[in-house]
Amino acid sequence: MIQISGVLFQQNENWQLGSIEKTIIKQMQNAPVFYSYYSEHELLFELKVRKNIIQSAKEMNKSQAEFTTFVYARCNPRYWQLTRAGGFLLRPDVRPADAVLDIYRNSSLYAFECATAIPIIYYHAILNSIGSNSFNSLFLNLYLYSWHTDTDVGIITFYSNYFLPGDVLYVNNPDFDRKTPQFRGINAVLLNDGRLFGHGFNIRTSQEMIQILNKKRKPDSHQSAYITKLVTRPSFKDLFRVASWSRNGSANKMQRPIVHHSKNSISYAHYLYYSL
Repeated sequence: MIQISGVLFQQNENWQLGSIEKTIIKQMQNAPVFYSYYSEHELLFELKVRKNIIQSAKEMNKSQAEFTTFVYARCNPRYWQLTRAGGFLLRPDVRPADAVLDIYRNSSLYAFECATAIPIIYYHAILNSIGSNSFNSLFLNLYLYSWHTDTDVGIITFYSNYFLPGDVLYVNNPDFDRKTPQFRGINAVLLNDGRLFGHGFNIRTSQEMIQILNKKRKPDSHQSAYITKLVTRPSFKDLFRVASWSRNGSANKMQRPIVHHSKNSISYAHYLYYSL
């Protein structure tokens, strides 16, 4: 169910919504939980970003970016500096929007693991939602490594039986072969048709992803991979708030510490454990 300022939502007939936004609205309205917003503008912003997350995931699916581990990560040196940990640090002479777009435009020059793919998708979707000028002012010092993100992305994660298109789910492979740690699990974007996109695994059903991971288990394992109830998403409300401000991205903004853990394909909850 959807609430706007405490009142049950009635869709405005003047809204020009596409099929993806209509699917999200329908699932929100049919859910046994409340999705609450201060205004229609806040709801519309979330719908826009969710749609763009889905579109960015589909574009990455079509890209030539390689699925690999931190050890073999690579990036375009015109836009990013490759760190010893396998992260991508924005060059000081490059605009953030240009660097994010280059990952999609020159995708064959890039290789990263599946956790890093999600912040890339988030940044690309946010850029397409708020425009390059706002993006450049908000995200001055980008660093792509695992789940590390700018504080304004405001990633949240929780366990739930209910999730929406644009959410990121985690397919866990507890008995993964230690020789191939990139198959520890899959961070996957839920698409509008119910399928999932995970970097390195393409667009598949959850059962197909489980079958792939089951082939990457350690010898003699009898524990199947499974899709968890962990749901991860940006804080759309915080994004709406900061995108509405006109301020310099470096002013009065504390950044999270960078946690280099070298563990490939971990969930955001797992990443938070290392940051404690």
